[in-house]
Amino acid sequence: MAVETTPPPSGTLTPVTLDAGGAPAPLKRSIGVVGGTLLTLSCLTPASSLFVIVPGMFADLGSGTALALVVAAVLCVGVAFCYSELGTLIPSSGGEYAMVGTLMGRFMGWLVFIIATVVVMIVPPIIALGTADYLTSIATIDTMWAGAAVMILATVMGLLDLRANAWVTGVFLALEVVAAAIVAFLGFTNVHQSTSTLIKPEVVVDAANNTTDPLKMGLLIAGMAGALFALQGFSTAVYLAEEMENPRRTVSRTVLWTLGLGGVILIVPTIAISLGAPDQATLAGGDILGLVEGWSNHGMATFIGLCIALAIINAGVVMVIQNSRVVYASARDRAWPEPINRAFGKVNRFGSPWVSTLVVGVPGALLCFVNLDILGEVTGVAVAALYLVVALAVLVARKGAHKTTQAWRMPLWPAIPVLLIASMIYVLTEQPTRALLITGGVLVLAALYWVLYLRPRQETRWNIKLMADDS
Repeated sequence: MAVETTPPPSGTLTPVTLDAGGAPAPLKRSIGVVGGTLLTLSCLTPASSLFVIVPGMFADLGSGTALALVVAAVLCVGVAFCYSELGTLIPSSGGEYAMVGTLMGRFMGWLVFIIATVVVMIVPPIIALGTADYLTSIATIDTMWAGAAVMILATVMGLLDLRANAWVTGVFLALEVVAAAIVAFLGFTNVHQSTSTLIKPEVVVDAANNTTDPLKMGLLIAGMAGALFALQGFSTAVYLAEEMENPRRTVSRTVLWTLGLGGVILIVPTIAISLGAPDQATLAGGDILGLVEGWSNHGMATFIGLCIALAIINAGVVMVIQNSRVVYASARDRAWPEPINRAFGKVNRFGSPWVSTLVVGVPGALLCFVNLDILGEVTGVAVAALYLVVALAVLVARKGAHKTTQAWRMPLWPAIPVLLIASMIYVLTEQPTRALLITGGVLVLAALYWVLYLRPRQETRWNIKLMADDS
């Protein structure tokens, strides 16, 4: 039995293990590469991104949407390498904050936790709010109430056994892949646009007259945050590391398989839609179901709509599962006053952290009644910032004791993390000022909590713990 030790109060953390008799209770290892990939791909939810996020990108980037996604996918390969190395070096349900905190110190880990929490709380309701739009062919449902219902259902599912959820979400995932494949087939068999519009993109400047202008590089870079957001989700494997069998191998395989499959499912239909739209104004309108009905018939559009509604529910389930693990890990690392830590660390008979699941799911349902436009911009900034800090952590992951620790090691180190750092900095400089200011304000508040509460109690608070690896 491992004995819990307290890390030094300052400097880089030394990983510690949690006593089996301590609180909170450990999570149960029950999933392998297949189950992990099903859950992770469901969290990336490429079809939900295709039908919820990509329409907005069509409005901003026009036929340049596919190009933005391709560039983002290339960047995400580097991100996936970083997550794979750190996730196998430091397997923890804390995800980014555990990896960064262990390698770069507790203060940086705390800031990363707060950035991740922004994503944790905002992304699920953003996706859930898209449900009503894809049920319009069979019923008229209020968008906000539909989103809240999805979040409540996802919360209930998140309280169940993780292995069962992996296969349930796998069935839903199959339906969304079928829907994306049908859209791709219809788009490619009803081509109206030249392939040159993909390489030399155009954006609509006057929809009434279908007037377009070439897409400027600055606008493309500004849209990269949204593209990264659309592909975000392959890092879920890192959050599930403590519930994976043999995580030293399973995590990296799951991350890379998820990104590859998700990129194909998202980008290929996007290209097909771009080529199949009758004109740029229609493409900018983002009515994908309307395009499907024009390419085929109303019945097909109804089927696609139902598949996407299920895909959104699927995404909500997996996001709640992932995000509850982050809250659970923060309690284990004693980020809060002790009564809160005890509550967040409670695990039910299915092995799920039930209070943490409720903490994520219920506020997510409430957020469905808030205007989330600005929060979408903030999420894009938060995702880019997370990738930036993870890349920084990889640069120090091969020093000291970590240099000889068994882990998956990326090729072309340190070139990949250095290029990724430069790319993320550039992307962040092109984001809306208000989103940057809001994100910065959240980090200032986080720093104040660190200074006033965590740092004076550093011997008993925010001690990042790594569970014993029995792989």
